[in-house]
Amino acid sequence: MRIRAVRPDELPVLQHIERAAGQCFHDVAMPEIADDEPLSLSELARYRQTGLAWVAVDDVDVPVAYLIADRVDGNLHVEQVSVHPDHARRGIGRLLLDHVAHCAIAEGAPALTLTTFTDVPWNAPYYTRCGFQAMRDSDITPGLRRIREEEAAHGLDRWPRMCMRRALGPFRVSGPLN
Repeated sequence: MRIRAVRPDELPVLQHIERAAGQCFHDVAMPEIADDEPLSLSELARYRQTGLAWVAVDDVDVPVAYLIADRVDGNLHVEQVSVHPDHARRGIGRLLLDHVAHCAIAEGAPALTLTTFTDVPWNAPYYTRCGFQAMRDSDITPGLRRIREEEAAHGLDRWPRMCMRRALGPFRVSGPLN
């Protein structure tokens, strides 16, 4: 599996991956999440233009998963990571997380952060297995608080959510940088 930057013509593919990956939320009684529209093409283009959008591609260079990130309070914040269900459970999400960890280390960021659903198996429990730890309320930075406020305004607080952090260093990254 190769990871590379997103190309401009692939932005609709990211939307397709997001829609397909979101369908599993029907299985955990979260149809509002499953049916939520992905980010717009212009929003995805902003991530690509800032160099914070990556895809994992198959053998013929077709994206099967993606990750977008923001710089928040000195860290790289994982805004979205999605794997198409046809390619799920193969470690692709972890490879993307490790790739962005390498990028964060290269720019001197001390950690990756993200916000996620607490009780969804492929959210907080998965990220814990990938080296993230739940953040105490007192450790949540101003930028993460703003993100959580935006999520609440979008209705995501209907279900328990949390902020998580993965400290970075050479010992915390398991995959090669492609």
